Amino acid sequence: MTFRKKGSKNPPLLSLEFILQNHADFVACVGMFFVLGLMFEGTAEVSIVFITLQHGVTFPAVEAEAEAETEAERATAPKFLYHYGAKDLATVFFYTLVAIIIHATIQEYVLDRINRRMQFPKQRQGKFYESGQFSVFFLVSCIWGTFILVSENCLSDLTVLWKAHTHNMMTFQVKFFYISQLAYWFHAFPELLFQRSRPQELSQQAVYVGLHLFHIAGAYLLYLNHLGLLLLMMHYFVEFLSHSCDLFYFSDEKFQKEFSLWAIVFILGRLVTLIVSLITAGFQLAGGQNGNSDDSAEDVNVLAAKIAVLSSSCSIQAYVTWNLFNVQLQRWMEEDAPLQAPSVKKKRIKGRFCRKGMENGVATSNRLLDSPQMRKEKSS
Repeated sequence: MTFRKKGSKNPPLLSLEFILQNHADFVACVGMFFVLGLMFEGTAEVSIVFITLQHGVTFPAVEAEAEAETEAERATAPKFLYHYGAKDLATVFFYTLVAIIIHATIQEYVLDRINRRMQFPKQRQGKFYESGQFSVFFLVSCIWGTFILVSENCLSDLTVLWKAHTHNMMTFQVKFFYISQLAYWFHAFPELLFQRSRPQELSQQAVYVGLHLFHIAGAYLLYLNHLGLLLLMMHYFVEFLSHSCDLFYFSDEKFQKEFSLWAIVFILGRLVTLIVSLITAGFQLAGGQNGNSDDSAEDVNVLAAKIAVLSSSCSIQAYVTWNLFNVQLQRWMEEDAPLQAPSVKKKRIKGRFCRKGMENGVATSNRLLDSPQMRKEKSS
């Protein structure tokens, strides 16, 4: 994403330039309409659909405690669960507006100030803004997702990863996390226009955003909430290290060698992601084949879904790893270019020096002294 530079003159009102420069203000006004709608009885019901989570189901406390296996699970058994539905699209739309506002706030009050202080060249400003935005998002998502994994007992009981929640439901924090993730990645599409991405970067950015949307939506719709959450945390942690290293590299190129080890962590993270996907899907495959037919019919983790999860997980890991190699090769070429330029310059200077004192390999100083003009000057 390239740097959105404001011109010295104010653009015409309602022109494309005016909209691009003030898009966050327009989006904030649209979001305020939904918030103000809560104040009036006639519009409160419509605003609630956009602002709050929908498709909630009251779960009986007795049944929730009966299905809990331990005392800790009985104490924390959810009494109100959620499933997905068509109204989630309205909620995703509203939080997409919120993501656009937060994106503009971070860029204006944090990244722009750092850019003015560091004075990055124009060719690096776009990458700096992109890495800065993604670093903040991945860091917040990792902290938030880890808190959910701990509170949902996913790390202490790994069987939760391949078991759907009671009656294919999800808790409030899990659903709100997925809604927020979908909203953020949906907001990335209009940001490609707002940030004036170059045509050669547009397709690559669109594929990157589309892959995240595809996998997050797949985990959300198939009720693979905990498995998808764990895989997202591993993926986001590696991406956070990647973009953080880019920020250090942009600030000073001497960090290139010290922070090149992130590539090893990057590859290890991809391998761990594939291993977790294979283990969880493999265990559930074996359980689904040996289990009862009623349980298999009620479980959304059917054979086709598991194969789709494994194939999609392998495809995105291969795609991201291929991008890693391309970026690393491009950096190596950029590092070799300055080393070759001085050698060419020295050769040219050396050639000029030789032409002044030499001609076809013979010194010209004595020939100039023996010329007829110099002889006349000496005789006079």
